[in-house]
Amino acid sequence: MRLATFNILHARSVRDGTVNLDRLRAAIHELDADVLAMQEVDCDQPRSELADLTAVAAEAMGAVSHRFVAALSGTPGATWIAATGTEQPGTAAYGIALLSRYPARSWQVLRLPRIPMRFPMYLPGPGRVMVVREEPRAVVVAQLETPSGRLTVANTHLSFVPGWNRLQLRRLRRDLAGMPGPRVLMGDLNMTPSAVAADTRMRSMATMPTFPVDQPSRQLDHILVDDPAVHARGCSTPLLPISDHRPLVVDIDGFGTRSPG
Repeated sequence: MRLATFNILHARSVRDGTVNLDRLRAAIHELDADVLAMQEVDCDQPRSELADLTAVAAEAMGAVSHRFVAALSGTPGATWIAATGTEQPGTAAYGIALLSRYPARSWQVLRLPRIPMRFPMYLPGPGRVMVVREEPRAVVVAQLETPSGRLTVANTHLSFVPGWNRLQLRRLRRDLAGMPGPRVLMGDLNMTPSAVAADTRMRSMATMPTFPVDQPSRQLDHILVDDPAVHARGCSTPLLPISDHRPLVVDIDGFGTRSPG
């Protein structure tokens, strides 16, 4: 089974600054994932050709089940509000998506705590302290019917604020523990492997840098499991024509049916 997590930067290339849906299709096709977690996903945004990027990716990978979950309604960096899940079709939205070649038995959406006010933070990009507004954060969870048995898979994109992302991860881990096992957690966690391991007590399937795209030096993207029988027989971080991240791709063996725990 191939698992992949990919922060797609709404399908934008950092090389020419443009969004090209054919590049997105090619990237997803190359990943050849059975289960794919995507972050920074647009739906009906002018900057990404008003496309449903989840549907584009689902077609490219041959997914039979997929779900987009909006974290915010509106456009990042412009006018937006926290998404409620009741947005009407055609509303510009931004969030996360989970796609699978296996059928989903059920879906669940979790909303994570966020800092409710603007706050000062040093940003390495501009190299100065700026007042920022933290985006809402969501989790999409699917129970998948795989050839090896039922599997609970969660995808999220955590806060970039140190400490706050750890609080969100602990909350997520508690919620996930109440769902049927075995469990997989994927996503852009904006945390180091050591911090992720400490806060989840789940096992990482790969320790490889994923950011920035040209010369990765940090691992922000993770694939974690709680089944001790699972092991990785291969992993990679391919260079693709979109995003400022590289995807994390892991081929796993050893997953089998066991009692929920």
